[in-house]
Amino acid sequence: MVLLAAAVCTKAGKAIVSRQFVEMTRTRIEGLLAAFPKLMNTGKQHTFVETESVRYVYQPMEKLYMVLITTKNSNILEDLETLRLFSRVIPEYCRALEENEISEHCFDLIFAFDEIVALGYRENVNLAQIRTFTEMDSHEEKVFRAVRETQEREAKAEMRRKAKELQQARRDAERHGKKAPGFGGFGSSAVSGGMTAMITETIIETEKPKVAPAPARPSGPSKALKLGAKGKEVDNFVDKLKSEGENIMTSVGKRSAEAAKVLAPPVNMESVHMKIEEKISLTCGRDGGLQNMELHGMIMLHISDEKFARIRLHVENEDKRGVQLQTHPNVDKKLFTTESQIGLKNPEKSFPINSDVGVLKWRLQTTEESFIPLTINCWPSESGNSCDVNIEYELQEESLELNDVIITIPLPSGVGAPVIGEIDGEYRHDSRRNLLEWCLPVIDAKNKSGSLEFSIAGQPNDFFPVQVSFVSKKNYCNIQVTKVTQVDGNSPVRFSTETTFLVDKYEIL
Repeated sequence: MVLLAAAVCTKAGKAIVSRQFVEMTRTRIEGLLAAFPKLMNTGKQHTFVETESVRYVYQPMEKLYMVLITTKNSNILEDLETLRLFSRVIPEYCRALEENEISEHCFDLIFAFDEIVALGYRENVNLAQIRTFTEMDSHEEKVFRAVRETQEREAKAEMRRKAKELQQARRDAERHGKKAPGFGGFGSSAVSGGMTAMITETIIETEKPKVAPAPARPSGPSKALKLGAKGKEVDNFVDKLKSEGENIMTSVGKRSAEAAKVLAPPVNMESVHMKIEEKISLTCGRDGGLQNMELHGMIMLHISDEKFARIRLHVENEDKRGVQLQTHPNVDKKLFTTESQIGLKNPEKSFPINSDVGVLKWRLQTTEESFIPLTINCWPSESGNSCDVNIEYELQEESLELNDVIITIPLPSGVGAPVIGEIDGEYRHDSRRNLLEWCLPVIDAKNKSGSLEFSIAGQPNDFFPVQVSFVSKKNYCNIQVTKVTQVDGNSPVRFSTETTFLVDKYEIL
């Protein structure tokens, strides 16, 4: 068997990942893959096609093809066995069999391909060995990292202890009216106080949790803010920025923190944890009408305790929009179809430990306007040399709760800031990017509609496309995991769930 190349390509013959095992130019491999779709006969099911010089052995994978290019005198049975191993390798590294996912993990796939084939000949390896070889697990590295982390923790604890001693010594000295003890030498008292403050500040800074960064403010002539200064100085600084024409929204940091809180995983993650994630891509016309709406969802399973590795997930699907469901290839499809349970085909096998595994995904594509979760109506009308713009939103899917909603409207350049009339919520004017951002902390059934009115010089076409972004802890398609049970004994298992609904693209053109 002489294997020339292994590739993952689209149905049009576009190469996403290609690994050549013999000397071959890029033009040659792209030409072979481009000719591959034209050689397949429609209506006939085969696993290989031949030309005068090469043989294509392939396997469809949803919208993609796994293709092996071999010589014509290679053993077709060995080729098919090698093809099956290649096809099993790809789901190990890619959560979804999609072009962007394959491109993101292209180097992982190439390394795995190199473990299967060397110089055109198949290596005697299985999937478990490939996983072990590519991970390059090292016991010495784990020991080194554990020792280093221990040393870092001890150093931080010692630093905190020293800082407390210095602070206590300074307080005692101030209480008795003496100079604070220093490190010796001229000006030791001042050095001591400064070093104590510096060490204390360093400790506090290292212990602070990471938060969403606040939006950058434009630089301008202002006095430096001192630690511990009164809030009046901050207010004066903000007022000065406002007088220079900048619009400052004081609740941005708070809303960003709320959004981070919404998307943060549960604090009490159980040994069986599920992440339900949905992403929506939507395009509407400015005069109404849904051009395209596509939603992708997935249930990711994470098990941290091997005693819960043999389980079944009970799924409740209350969606009535015609969502297309698809299970992982290793999941028992008959069990899912008849009993709405997700379990492995072989009940004796276990789910992977300490890794995220996609067990169920779904897809919804429609042009039905009633399916739009949040409708946006932008109505610009010319009035002399200026334009009056009215924008309104309405939540059609009242079961949703959308957080940190930002509706972004482009503005003409060089005409200054817009004059805001009426507004529900808050706004931010980005004069550098010529954008007006309408910010709404929450949109739900109690706050399902709102409007914004502003005036600015320009033409109606200047205010499109309008873009929308939001996050939600409730998914659009009502698909949930209601119960988890063990395969043996059918006893219930405690589990936790994290649900996120995100925007990939949401535009009004």
